[in-house]
Amino acid sequence: MSEIVNKDQQFIWHPFTHIKYAKEPINIVRSEGIYYFDENGNKIMDAISSWWVNLHGHSHPYISKKVSEQLFSNEHSIFSDFTHPTAVLLAERLINKLPKNIHRVFYSDNGSTAVEVALKMALQYWNNKGENRTKFICFENAYHGDTFGGMSVGARNVFNQSFSSLLFDVEHIPTPTNENISEVKEKLKSLAAQNNIAGFIYEPLVQGASGMLMYEASLLNELISVNKHNNILCIADEVMTGFGRTGTFFASEQTEAKPDIICLSKGLTGGYMPLGVTACSEFIYEAFNHTDKTKTFFHGHSYTANPTACSAALASLDLMEEKQTWVNIKQISEAHLSFKNEIENHIACKQVRCCGTILAVELISAESTNYLNKESESIASYFLQKGILLRPLGNIFYLIPPYCITTNELSYIYGTIKEFLNAYTSK
Repeated sequence: MSEIVNKDQQFIWHPFTHIKYAKEPINIVRSEGIYYFDENGNKIMDAISSWWVNLHGHSHPYISKKVSEQLFSNEHSIFSDFTHPTAVLLAERLINKLPKNIHRVFYSDNGSTAVEVALKMALQYWNNKGENRTKFICFENAYHGDTFGGMSVGARNVFNQSFSSLLFDVEHIPTPTNENISEVKEKLKSLAAQNNIAGFIYEPLVQGASGMLMYEASLLNELISVNKHNNILCIADEVMTGFGRTGTFFASEQTEAKPDIICLSKGLTGGYMPLGVTACSEFIYEAFNHTDKTKTFFHGHSYTANPTACSAALASLDLMEEKQTWVNIKQISEAHLSFKNEIENHIACKQVRCCGTILAVELISAESTNYLNKESESIASYFLQKGILLRPLGNIFYLIPPYCITTNELSYIYGTIKEFLNAYTSK
């Protein structure tokens, strides 16, 4: 055991880790492109974009250069009563990419807080207008982060069971399918008739932490339309789905009806720095524009609109606007679809799903499909021995690679998946 790993085990508490069964962590000393390099010289493919944040590859020279330059001009400055160029330029560029009804950007520092801001924004919007609307509608399999608001609008599961008695009450609806869409719409109309719904929050097209569960844009469009017809604010949690992951810049581009609030983080800075954005329509902003100071939105973070993080986001946007990035996104999306068609009838597969650059394989298992399914450890171990980092969600594993991945690198991962499926069925 190296000195770093030894000290890690003395002093560090890692996230989402079963402490009693924790293995020695792998000490990463360098990263480049889609690869990590550990202290022993091993090369590991990052097939999940380092928890879905890395868009363009690790240690990208262009983003690194821009971040370095920013550090020598203004590393951080307070954002209340002050501003700075990188925050203003980033907000302007994001607004030009977001749906046309979105006009304002509120900065925070991660996906959970971007969601928390959205929930508070929606609740206070109605309060400022003198309407008592305090409930949210969300999907049964939802995940919106680990803050108390985010947990409250998520599914009730192992992630939040210790806090269940402290979470605020919400209305859950099934994720829409062609079979249940009429029933779900009727439930929405019934809930809307109670006149106490503040907002509808959803992960557009792909529910990430629940197992990369996917549903059709046309069905989501119907639900957004019902909510908008009933004057319910719609909140798109695009923390994972933004910046090309579903094949379009934002997943919300694929629905005709648009959200009133959009949450962004993860790929926002290309995987470099923590940064969150909650962007909203002008009518929401105007509800806080009041002579009564108690109607102020009293929310903020010490690192709100951190200039260094904003500079990383601007550099990532530069790369997102390059033609080659979208060529790569298209190639990954087409390769995933082709591979899905190749393996979806494999005896080991319960279901294979893909949406844009996201591919998910759900294994048939003696246990039910859930985050604690024991197959998770064997899946992760198998692929790590082959030099591929995956982080399964129970018996579901997925690919969500950086856009710089090559055809040969994808082919190696696909080939390893086929080997794994064959080994899995012969156990």
